[in-house]
Amino acid sequence: MTYFDAVSEAAKYLQDKLGPLTPKVGVVLGSGLGAVASSVTEAVYVSYREIPHFPQSTVEGHTGRVVAGRMGGTPVIVLQGRVHFYEGYTPAQVTFPMRVLGALGIEAVILTNAAGGIDESYEPGQLVALSDHINMMGWNPLVGPNEPRFAQKKDAGLRFFDMTEAYSQRLRALAKQAAHDEGITIGEGVYIAVSGPSFETPAEIRAFRSMGANLVGMSTVPETIVARHMGIEVLGISCVTNKAAGLNCRPLSHEEVFETGRLVERRLSGVVEKLVVWMATMVEAES
Repeated sequence: MTYFDAVSEAAKYLQDKLGPLTPKVGVVLGSGLGAVASSVTEAVYVSYREIPHFPQSTVEGHTGRVVAGRMGGTPVIVLQGRVHFYEGYTPAQVTFPMRVLGALGIEAVILTNAAGGIDESYEPGQLVALSDHINMMGWNPLVGPNEPRFAQKKDAGLRFFDMTEAYSQRLRALAKQAAHDEGITIGEGVYIAVSGPSFETPAEIRAFRSMGANLVGMSTVPETIVARHMGIEVLGISCVTNKAAGLNCRPLSHEEVFETGRLVERRLSGVVEKLVVWMATMVEAES
């Protein structure tokens, strides 16, 4: 069975579970942010374990299930947890869920993550819309044969494709408006991705700052690359869960990441719910 066939089989299984629901917007929830899925009404829950070929989340704070239903009355599909390269998965497995979202017809996606703040002005709990990224993972998920059948749009699925606007400017503008409506200030910054699982050293953080990075994390970039390959529009939102190494006197820990994420969930839920409605309206108007 080819990778494309495996993705197609997983997507068919999920579509059968979803029935007539046909979301155009997807959401991926990062560490400690899983409760955002509680905003979904008329929900259908599918464990990753049930879905053919689907990788399993092994990290605390990643529930590992699909939640499909409605947000603000708008169809949506939410991945409550993701998988990471540091868990021992291959690049193809890490991005398998995003491929499945594309096969289901998703045209826009919100990727959330927990991130360390390199920018010294960032405080734990702050939300930041991603304007760009730097891939320091040491790999690209598209290495290998190109599969144009994954394309969701006419000009997508190319072997070499443009990443000038990896993160949609217009979706960032929507995120800022949604945050403003919720009484939240949302920043904007560049995310640098590393493989993990160890946290970064202070010297690495200084190097990353000199490269123009404002945030650091261990996810999101592979999903963004694959989404853009398919022609899916991407909005990235980081929750700053801690100051990066060397910026405070406390050792870094996953517990801090998880707890800060939980404190932010309620605020993020309001922003995401508004965004799902607005993004779906935008996508439908262009169909």
